Amino acid sequence: MSSVLKPSWAETWSRVQAGFRHAFATEADTAALSPEDQALLDRIAETVVQRGMAGPTTVFLESLGPMNFLGGQALHFLAPILEVVLDAKVLEHAARLLERRDTIGRLIMLIEAKSLSRTPPPHAPKGVSAQ
Repeated sequence: MSSVLKPSWAETWSRVQAGFRHAFATEADTAALSPEDQALLDRIAETVVQRGMAGPTTVFLESLGPMNFLGGQALHFLAPILEVVLDAKVLEHAARLLERRDTIGRLIMLIEAKSLSRTPPPHAPKGVSAQ
């Protein structure tokens, strides 16, 4: 006698397969970002550029790009600890964004665009950036 609430073995197996397809997908997610997603990425990029960390952050993101889904899962796992210093909603939002394959590339492009548009102060010698 099977319960109506208990899923069948075939349903469970298809959900597991769908999860693996998503976790190990190689194509980028082509869906557009929501305005909230774009605002969060803009805020992160602006903070990175303001602190003068555009170069190191870009290198770090490029090296970890293929593992962004695992980074999102790590944020979910570490959320109870990180919520001490970060807002829980922002943390959950960032973790969901990291699960998308195209987020790292978009963030890198935003950081590079913001660092290029930033002009050095007038008192800086020519060719020296204000970072």
